[in-house]
Amino acid sequence: VQLQASGGGLVQAGGSLRLSCQVSGNIFSVKAMVWYRQAPGEQRELVAGVTSGGSTNYGDSVWGRFTASRDNAKNALYLQMDSLKPEDTAVYYCNAKVITYYGDPPGDYWGQGTQVTVSS
Repeated sequence: VQLQASGGGLVQAGGSLRLSCQVSGNIFSVKAMVWYRQAPGEQRELVAGVTSGGSTNYGDSVWGRFTASRDNAKNALYLQMDSLKPEDTAVYYCNAKVITYYGDPPGDYWGQGTQVTVSS
């Protein structure tokens, strides 16, 4: 199973970016999908998560500005980031709980990360 994150870049404060994460490989089903981020010198923090049923949850610092969604048919996760702030600068990672064979427990998989830089 591989996760490929994309969509990061440099944007001015107040701007928007849309991140994507594609899950590929031997997949029976994808359970929860989550975006995390890690800024230099900081611990990794939860940004937003989406269950297989479409329920979402957000970190306090992004609530109301970021929107997470997923396309189950494509095994893809998205993060629409609006009203970006310099403190949103971080490497953003996608995480997915993936069942590879029927009856097996879900495994924990990570993407390689995509850099988001917000200039003031």
